[in-house]
Amino acid sequence: MSPTNLLFVAIGVVSLLLGLAVLATAIRGAPGTDPKSTAMLIAGMMVTAFGLLMAGFAIAYSSGKPLDLNAEAGR
Repeated sequence: MSPTNLLFVAIGVVSLLLGLAVLATAIRGAPGTDPKSTAMLIAGMMVTAFGLLMAGFAIAYSSGKPLDLNAEAGR
């Protein structure tokens, strides 16, 4: 795994953990009645999804073989 991929995985994991922390904080509030808790709930879900996607795609990119689009497929 290259240093760049390790950086992307690290950023993804940190974003994932911070998003989960914001989600937990928002759920403790009153998400349906308090606008701040509702905004924190939405932001926490977005940051969690960003971290999961970033780390997942970095791991998949490093573990997959390169795709050669110039090669003939299955002939």
